[in-house]
Amino acid sequence: MSEIEQVAVGEPMPRLASVVPAQGLSIAVEWAEGPRAGRRDTIDLAPDILTYRFYRPLRDNPRFFSTLHLVDDGAAIAWGEDESIDMPATAVERLAEETMVAADFNRFLGRNQLTFDAAAAQLGISRRLVAYYAAGQPIPRHIALACERLDQVLAPHVPSL
Repeated sequence: MSEIEQVAVGEPMPRLASVVPAQGLSIAVEWAEGPRAGRRDTIDLAPDILTYRFYRPLRDNPRFFSTLHLVDDGAAIAWGEDESIDMPATAVERLAEETMVAADFNRFLGRNQLTFDAAAAQLGISRRLVAYYAAGQPIPRHIALACERLDQVLAPHVPSL
């Protein structure tokens, strides 16, 4: 019999190396495999936890949220001794992609050649908030999503350097 050759198709599936609860409904993760491999992120799980009824016990019981751990060799995270509630690493990765830190925000500004005033006008926020985000203030998810959309809209119109 011949050996079966394994062929990778597409992006490798995300896999987590470590996970610990952070503030509120956030978690701190280190990625083992996938597009974010080697990165450390703090990810707010609130968009999923506050949306789906399945996650209600996590909303209602902070002590239960602290039982967070890896399962399936990092392919998912789970809560509780019986792993009664879980979330796949792909969902965690999706939420991570919707997260923006100051370095990401500053790259967004540079990539689109936006001044603080221009970014404020495009995002519908004050210049002061733009400066706060550029300096390291936590960036809300809706601003991160708006920046992602502006990247798509502005990219064809920004002259290359």
